[in-house]
Amino acid sequence: MDRILLWALLVIGIILFCFSLRKPLIKDTLLVFLLKAYFSSFFGVIVAEARLIEYPVRFLGQYFDTSILFEYFLYPIMCVYFYQTSYHSRLLGIIVQCTLYTAALTIIEVLCEKYTDLINYHTWTWMDSFITIFILSFFVRMIMELINKREQSTG
Repeated sequence: MDRILLWALLVIGIILFCFSLRKPLIKDTLLVFLLKAYFSSFFGVIVAEARLIEYPVRFLGQYFDTSILFEYFLYPIMCVYFYQTSYHSRLLGIIVQCTLYTAALTIIEVLCEKYTDLINYHTWTWMDSFITIFILSFFVRMIMELINKREQSTG
């Protein structure tokens, strides 16, 4: 059943990714996606290797100790939507939206931890996930803010 859920999440992720590319900011969308995948994979490896979290059922489990579906695909897609919906927001709006997206992702993770074998917390908690997801999402959003300001000042 967990493998079916993984495949369903993959299909949902592909559909969401395709819809995200329909927005006019394709360059920004791809950059956000790649930055998020890069940073989340870095932290994901540390957390998995330290055995704070375990992913018993995962794609390419014989090669990766982390959840590559989450770190390289689903989480970056969530960040793309966060970026797109907060593109015209001021700092407070960005923080509120980041909190909402992070809360939704954390709730899904907690449900997966409780009802599936996709993730098992050892010394990790939902609060660790919330804080990490929030900081990484906000960090990438602020990097994009700097890139766009720099691009506007030179263009």
